[in-house]
Amino acid sequence: MTDSSALMQQAERQCRQRGVRFTPIRQRVLQLIADTRGGLKAYELLDRLATEHASARPPTVYRALEFLIDQGLVHRIESLNAYVACPCPEHAHGFQLLICRDCGRVEELHLDDINAQLGRRARELGFAVQRQTIELLGQCEACRSTSATPRASESS
Repeated sequence: MTDSSALMQQAERQCRQRGVRFTPIRQRVLQLIADTRGGLKAYELLDRLATEHASARPPTVYRALEFLIDQGLVHRIESLNAYVACPCPEHAHGFQLLICRDCGRVEELHLDDINAQLGRRARELGFAVQRQTIELLGQCEACRSTSATPRASESS
């Protein structure tokens, strides 16, 4: 989980510097995502938001998500159709996501050499990359150690 107070301060600063409006609904959507371990689906987000704002509707959530993605504050996890807060929104380069299939933990990597190689190869092939998503699905260390620990019923 991301340090949400630091993330919110960074987001406010970044939006102010870019001259874009960080409205209360955008702030709340980011806060809800940042406070959730792993990814949060749009309709889960809508359900949480609707408890606070009776007028919250899908277009409201999707517009906020689109803004947050455009500003680099949130990433869409394509394989899960979910959203996760970016722990370092000031990083303007591509990223890779490690996703634990058991607990949902998401870690963000910035392997710029991989991004450069992919971009170079795409250009060689005459391809203009518009969006890049690299997701690695597996098992985090905590879940591996938990699943490797024999249960009491198995050891007797």
